[in-house]
Amino acid sequence: MNTDWPPLPPVETGLRGRCPRCGQGHLFQGFLTLKSRCEVCGLDYSFADPADGPAFFVICFTSIPAVAVACYIEVAYSPAWWVHALTSIPLILLACLVPLRLLKGWLVNSQYFFKAGEGKIDRDYVRPKRQSAASESATASKSG
Repeated sequence: MNTDWPPLPPVETGLRGRCPRCGQGHLFQGFLTLKSRCEVCGLDYSFADPADGPAFFVICFTSIPAVAVACYIEVAYSPAWWVHALTSIPLILLACLVPLRLLKGWLVNSQYFFKAGEGKIDRDYVRPKRQSAASESATASKSG
């Protein structure tokens, strides 16, 4: 098994639904469920947690225009309710479901590519002491 994996672009591998490490294995088991690991390189996908990221992007970039189209149809033509049932509802469903898997794959692959992890507070970090203005001027006069 190859252990030296070149970095792969997260957009390319994510949109194809492939493993972020090898680019060969499948990322998904079903429509939106992530597999537990890659069947080719064995990468454990437990690091991946896109949370609500894909849904947020879908709402912002897809749902708002789809609802705007539905509102335009209502204002411009005042159709019966069944026209919306045949046009607006399928439009909104398709506009939301199609990009959801693509965005989830992209976000998972971006997490791997950029080594994203939980935020942590480094309790051992020691902030450098700030010099006072008097000691800075004394240091500057000694060196100059």
